[in-house]
Amino acid sequence: KIILELFLKKIKLNVAFHQKISSAKKKTVRFLEGKMTKNNPTKKKIAFICVHNSCRSQIAESLAKHFRGDEFDFYSAGTETKPQINQDAVRLVKKLYGIDMEKTQYSKLISDIPSVDVAISMGCNVTCPYIGKDFDDNWQLDDPTGKSDEEFIKVINIIEEKVRSLK
Repeated sequence: KIILELFLKKIKLNVAFHQKISSAKKKTVRFLEGKMTKNNPTKKKIAFICVHNSCRSQIAESLAKHFRGDEFDFYSAGTETKPQINQDAVRLVKKLYGIDMEKTQYSKLISDIPSVDVAISMGCNVTCPYIGKDFDDNWQLDDPTGKSDEEFIKVINIIEEKVRSLK
């Protein structure tokens, strides 16, 4: 009888121990999921907007995710799309940062991204499109499409500097 009582007591202790461990594991998983999910509701959502979403806004999205992705959720979009991201942008961002934008990004419409907390215009040269809200900032970047690598790199460097200073 004593052996049976000791055995049952041990089983109860084991069950209680495993329940505590299981509860701690669940809390840890929930915490990690909350910190690591792509669309964490506690992270500010920032979108980079261009007309075609094929060059500057794509560069900004890739560099922002690379340098600040643990702090914010980033998107890029446009009022029109192109069949592919600007190939000079793809080549230079890959060369300079090792980021292959074509693996994780594509040209998107504003309606393809969630509503955002901050909308940043890359610079529209004439008139920026209406996106359903006012822009929070306009980086006024010249479009480097069709220009030399040096001009592209100047724009890329400005984007990196602005991304690093986001608050």
